[in-house]
Amino acid sequence: MATQEQKAAAFQALHEGEPFVIPNPWDAGSAKVLEALGFQALATTSSGFAFALGRDDGEASLDDVVGHVAALTAATDLPVSVDLENGYADPAETIRRVAEAGAVGGSIEDYDPTGGIYDLSQAVERLTAAVEAARSLPFPFMLTGRAENHFRGNPDLDDTIARLHSYEAAGADVLYAPRLSTIEEIRAVCEAVTNPVNVLAVRDLTFAQIAEAGAQRVSVGGTLTWTAVTAFAEAATAIRDRGDFSRLGSSADWFQPTTR
Repeated sequence: MATQEQKAAAFQALHEGEPFVIPNPWDAGSAKVLEALGFQALATTSSGFAFALGRDDGEASLDDVVGHVAALTAATDLPVSVDLENGYADPAETIRRVAEAGAVGGSIEDYDPTGGIYDLSQAVERLTAAVEAARSLPFPFMLTGRAENHFRGNPDLDDTIARLHSYEAAGADVLYAPRLSTIEEIRAVCEAVTNPVNVLAVRDLTFAQIAEAGAQRVSVGGTLTWTAVTAFAEAATAIRDRGDFSRLGSSADWFQPTTR
């Protein structure tokens, strides 16, 4: 079993090498599948995890997330980065808690569901607290500063870039603006900043295209969760409506979880 320090070093090295995909499992089982498929790192998905709890996105508590991180990091040798939403009540304490649970990275976004996008000064203050907590850890913790405006009804690329510049200056190791949808937008963001950029996968673009535009890391958010749920619902609907069991899969003989 890899140590947390080894996972942290491996994760940091990924950001200094070739661009890579960081898929998003929703539970320990899906994390083990992704490890078996050869991916090099994992990121949690707030929406996928909330679904696994039977809740809406944003309804998982920090305690829930810490338990989720502990389950993922116990199940896999891969580095795990955590979707920390807005950092909860205390971003610094949030970083410390998920690190204690085994995480070696995490993202802090600038959006509060009850109040909308933070003013830039408040967003920077919260991110700075998270950066300071990350730097106090005995291993490199890759902290992502996340600009939500493009995702939350204000697709102003200039504002996105200005926010990412501020998060980079505050000490974020990685920068992320969900819902960039074109090569031109991705390239503009990647060329405007110095640190590695995470890009959310776009169905109409390939990994090669996104990487060529400058992305260091490509995540998929909750979409693997919804892909699995869609297949599940289609199979269940066929059973309900037609007594048709043909969509049922067999046990995954190709996937043999390692006994730890």
